[in-house]
Amino acid sequence: MLQLDAHPSGRHFLQIPGPSPVPDRILRALSLPTIDHRGPEFGGLGRKVLVGLQAVFKTRHPVVIYPASGTGAWEAALVNVTSPGDAVLMVETGHFAALWAKMAGKLGLQTEVLAWQGADDQLPAAPNWRRGVSADLVEQRLKADSEHRIKAVCVVHNETSTGVTSDIAAVRRAIDAARHPALLMVDTISGLASADYRHDEWGVDVAISGSQKGLMLPPGISFNALSPRAIEVSQGARMPRSFWGWDEMVEMGRDGYFPYTPSTNLLYALSESLDMLAAEGLDAVFARHQRWAAGVRAGVQAWGLPIQCADPALYSPVLTGVITPPGVDADAVRRLIHSRFDLSLGTGLGKVRGRMFRIGHLGDSNDLTLLATMAGCEMGLQLSGVPLAGSGVQAAMAHFAAHPAGLATSA
Repeated sequence: MLQLDAHPSGRHFLQIPGPSPVPDRILRALSLPTIDHRGPEFGGLGRKVLVGLQAVFKTRHPVVIYPASGTGAWEAALVNVTSPGDAVLMVETGHFAALWAKMAGKLGLQTEVLAWQGADDQLPAAPNWRRGVSADLVEQRLKADSEHRIKAVCVVHNETSTGVTSDIAAVRRAIDAARHPALLMVDTISGLASADYRHDEWGVDVAISGSQKGLMLPPGISFNALSPRAIEVSQGARMPRSFWGWDEMVEMGRDGYFPYTPSTNLLYALSESLDMLAAEGLDAVFARHQRWAAGVRAGVQAWGLPIQCADPALYSPVLTGVITPPGVDADAVRRLIHSRFDLSLGTGLGKVRGRMFRIGHLGDSNDLTLLATMAGCEMGLQLSGVPLAGSGVQAAMAHFAAHPAGLATSA
């Protein structure tokens, strides 16, 4: 029996879609001595990371940082712009969109869930979890809301449970076409700093993100990016809030400080992460993730297994969901891969539990990391008796060889 304190030789392969592998540079930054969070040195650090986050969100407007997980930033987004009993439209594209809607209901909001409906041979129990947000459905629903009861439309940019992205600019166009005053609120927890995101250009009012995905940090801090209209709405909103309130956060953030004790050492790590992203250039960062994702998908397609995302135009650059054949427990395959090869993969969540697993391609990864991941998956699938059409490892190798890294340049 494996002892609890036993550790296999070599480095563990953490290929879940977050928390992502943390670069050594960031781990070293975490180990710096803690400083006075009311002193002048901290003010400089605070200003630096807040300005750096504006660049990553692509906004000129305030960003606030919470010492919390992304779930906390979800709650902050909701309670700052709503009043008890307000109606919100939650667009369900996967497990995390569903959890956000569940939270809204617990907060006393009137939640309406909008989901794509249609037959799907691969996953008949959850057809809407293979596609992104339908902007047309959003527009139709808002046009029907002639009294403008709906105060916000809540969507997920990159659904971590499925590997499906959504066209956020199209959702903004739908809201505008409906001539509806609802705020646009976007969860980009797994998308930020891995997939192209443009807060101001896309007309987003509130964005939610976290530290443990594309920013390559450990979990523990999360963010709201705000629009001027969101700030204006928050001033009349009546939902109880104190810890999550934007007002003091924005006011003190102008000088780089916080109204309560921040996660000082995680902010050191965030500063290092922002330096790394700026040096590489966001366009190059996005191209790198797209290249990794294409190599992994080439491998999955060579196995002959379906990809969770049914629309190639919406493939996530952050993770790839792999659907196992009917009768094959994806979690059992995943557990075998972990026990035999010390490789962690993401489990299927909610409606797709047991039907798929998720391969993360983000954080401190490279071609060889992903090729090893594909090898572990391929061996695990074979050991589980899953018939494969061909070698995913060879297909991924061929893709990476034919598409050398480092050709993209930052804008």
